[in-house]
Amino acid sequence: MTLGAPLLPLPAERTATADDLAACRELLRKGSKSFFAASLLLPKRVRVPMLPVYAFCRVADDVVDQASEPGAVEALQARLAAAYEGNPHDSPVDRAFSDVARAHDLPRAVMEALIEGFAWDAAGRRYETLSDLHAYCARVASTVGVIMSVLMGVRDPKALARACDLGVAMQLTNIARDVGEDARNGRVYLPLAWLEEAGIDVEPWVARPVFTAALGGVVERLLRHASGLYARADLGIPMLPRDCRASIRAASLIYADIGRVVFGAGFDSVTSRAYVPLGRKLWLLLRALAAPTPRVPLPHVARDAQVGPPALPEVQFLVDACARSNRRGR
Repeated sequence: MTLGAPLLPLPAERTATADDLAACRELLRKGSKSFFAASLLLPKRVRVPMLPVYAFCRVADDVVDQASEPGAVEALQARLAAAYEGNPHDSPVDRAFSDVARAHDLPRAVMEALIEGFAWDAAGRRYETLSDLHAYCARVASTVGVIMSVLMGVRDPKALARACDLGVAMQLTNIARDVGEDARNGRVYLPLAWLEEAGIDVEPWVARPVFTAALGGVVERLLRHASGLYARADLGIPMLPRDCRASIRAASLIYADIGRVVFGAGFDSVTSRAYVPLGRKLWLLLRALAAPTPRVPLPHVARDAQVGPPALPEVQFLVDACARSNRRGR
């Protein structure tokens, strides 16, 4: 197999082929329709290197989730190390990811945090407080926001903090949407302290998940918190390159719209699973194209719209990892 034309900034020794990149693109197309749609608005210089990163994350998630024997996480960490050392495993995804990770100086600590989040999922971990849930969201979602920022050439801590806000908001939206589906799989992501406050006995409810007004109140509470984080994330969009703003705005609008659908169902995400119809997604994409930068930040979010509030404590380690990586790259 011959090498195709260079499609992304490459390290001195290239390992991936054009076919490898095509395999990564197909994984994204099949794996996340919303993310794939939003990615089409990204400039090629960001969209192309994004594909191997998404593909590696997807493969890593599957490896941990489907592991039947101990040691899967350790093996995956070794696989990650090999990619960073320029000696990737013999697979399209690993070869393409290795090129991108080294060319863009992706902080390895961020990828390790993502793998840790997958391991928490596989272990069926539950979260007592909102802070505990933030820590989980930081690993499985804010990591993606940080990686996207790095691929765009953005390492400003203020911008990274807002990217992390968006990741947490999106993951909280997913959790609110999937309450019933997760429970039927024996998983609970809603803060246990909130469920207890609502008078919900978790174990009997997981054994027989049904919607109640009390549960709806917990889901509403989570979505309202996510809404505040979406507003905080909006403050970061002007900090991004102009040709990247529409895609991030589209992703934010589409995911936030899932919350609107859950709201319309009376916060019942047990009886049915909310989704955003294709026509609505297209309308939101057009809206993002027409106005990629939110016009007026909400006054209660931050006094200084150019800075915004500090990063959530649970995501600060991701911001710090990018700052350290940037200093090494100078």
